[in-house]
Amino acid sequence: MRLFPYAHATHPQWPMAAALVLAQLRAQMALAQYAAQPSLALLYITDHYAPHAQDILEHLGGELPLVTDWAGTVGVGIASNNVEYFDEPALAVMLLELPSHQYRVFSGISPLGLGFEAHTALVHADGQTFDLPELICEMADRTQSGYLFGGLSSSRWQSVQFAVAADGNLSGHGSASGVLSGGLSGVAFAEGVALISRVTQGCSPVSKTHTITEADHNLVLSLDGEPALDAMLQSLGLSMDRPQEALETVRATLVALAEPPADADSPAMVRNTGNLGNEVTVRHIIGLDPNRRGVAVAQPVQAGGQLAFCRRSREAARADLTRICAEIREELEPLEISLEVASALHADEAAAAPHPARRIAGAVYVSCSGRGGPHFGGPSAEMQIVRRALGDVPLVGFFAGGEIAAGQVYGYTGVLTVFTA
Repeated sequence: MRLFPYAHATHPQWPMAAALVLAQLRAQMALAQYAAQPSLALLYITDHYAPHAQDILEHLGGELPLVTDWAGTVGVGIASNNVEYFDEPALAVMLLELPSHQYRVFSGISPLGLGFEAHTALVHADGQTFDLPELICEMADRTQSGYLFGGLSSSRWQSVQFAVAADGNLSGHGSASGVLSGGLSGVAFAEGVALISRVTQGCSPVSKTHTITEADHNLVLSLDGEPALDAMLQSLGLSMDRPQEALETVRATLVALAEPPADADSPAMVRNTGNLGNEVTVRHIIGLDPNRRGVAVAQPVQAGGQLAFCRRSREAARADLTRICAEIREELEPLEISLEVASALHADEAAAAPHPARRIAGAVYVSCSGRGGPHFGGPSAEMQIVRRALGDVPLVGFFAGGEIAAGQVYGYTGVLTVFTA
């Protein structure tokens, strides 16, 4: 598998940004190590370009006739290798060269056919879709691995998705322009497309793991048999004798939630390394009930589940993002490597140009719109961490209104997925 051509640009006028992107793509496609005959494109635009989504898609499609399938969406910010575009007009494209029988673009008017066995899927979704969590779970169940990756469109104006399928639309569902709103769309991949995906929560646990022993919808009433409010105050070292201080601390605290462990061998909610597992969802504390001594969280909970109190910080976010990149690199590095591979993997930042020896053809990164550079200490800091850890690999993505991994919708997380050779 050769490297996926990718490009990004910003300009007040979308035709100029598109021209810059096309020039970069064509220059890369002329190089031997890059794919020369891609058929699938991922397109991400910032919401400044949302009113021009149809024109952008038609223009790029006309200029790249080899590309028969398109997928993508809009975000308040988009990402590419080493750069983030927030609050400015920008677009990013990556071209994938994959066998046509190994993927399918899907949407509401071009659903997955019965003849295609999906192993994983990149999913873009509209956050306003009715029963969205159930739809995502259903989509995950339709894949062999049960694993999805992607995110919810984010826009201050119009929310759009791109979905152009070479095999056409389902009969009776009308014709499509390729620009959609609502529901789910994306790309399903067969087992022959090798992927590695990781989730970064960016949180540090500040308590032990508790068992929820009584709950009422989203109100946690007791933890380990003790009133939940009292358990929280004790875990955080707070006293109601100083209510203002306690309130400020609680506002900065979140809860990590996980299903009851299936058996004694189930992975711990908090790993030995101090990070939260991928099966954990992090939610806000939305209220306290002094009368019932309960803690209200932004998700329904059930007795038997696990809960830990945690906090987000710049240090925790940077460390956890570095961790998942290191895990991906470790999984890709063989026990015995050639000199070419070793040189590519350990090149310094200045020499870390894209190279097939890294075994990463391309990557997609979906991060929360509440993260980005400022959360990591400066403009584009989040993407710079990824580049330092993985090298200068082809990468595109967007900043979402919610992140999708496995069959769940997360918040304030990052989902990094790499296509491997």
